[in-house]
Amino acid sequence: MGNVGLLYVGAVLFVNGCSLLGWVKGKDHAPMNLFVGVLQVITPLYLIFTADGDGAQILNASGLFLFGFTYLYVFATQVWDLNGSGLGWFSGFVALCAVVYSYWNFASGGADGVVFGVLWAAWCFLWFLFWMVLAMNRTSWTRWTGAVCLTEGLLTGFAPALLYLGEPQWVTVRYGVATGVVLSALFILFYFIVKSVGPESARHTAGAEGDGPDSLPGTPG
Repeated sequence: MGNVGLLYVGAVLFVNGCSLLGWVKGKDHAPMNLFVGVLQVITPLYLIFTADGDGAQILNASGLFLFGFTYLYVFATQVWDLNGSGLGWFSGFVALCAVVYSYWNFASGGADGVVFGVLWAAWCFLWFLFWMVLAMNRTSWTRWTGAVCLTEGLLTGFAPALLYLGEPQWVTVRYGVATGVVLSALFILFYFIVKSVGPESARHTAGAEGDGPDSLPGTPG
């Protein structure tokens, strides 16, 4: 994934997380999903057309479509007032794909392999949460999903993108492992915080336009 694209993945995850938490009201998060969704479709098309048969470049580009189509689906769901079930099942499909991409990265070895293996695992978990909320109607998980989404925006997008752009020597195996440990701890912490608030309060706080799946914005990427 291009480092510039990774930065904007962080931005859209952050905005969508804020929306799930009720900090961004209504459909104000929709334009960001459109902007980044278009970016994450045009970029892999360019990479594939210029790959000249390079299998590794084509493989890396293929993963970008998962993000691009997700954000465009979020945009369409919000703008056209869809009920969100289609987005939920698509998120489940993408979560399965993300498992494979995570494995491929870990198997490739080296610092980059470990870091992106962890990142893909984190994105897999977030897509899984959206599948549970939107397709399985676990609306009590809405606020937890928002907290996870916002955190992933910062720790799987913003932070690694800026490090790769400005201080690539800091991106090591140790950094990848630390990222995975911190994310896991935060996700567990957020779960118990939200559980202590209660499902009714969580749904009320998170829903900008309602309590059902059709009110939920954004997913990973």
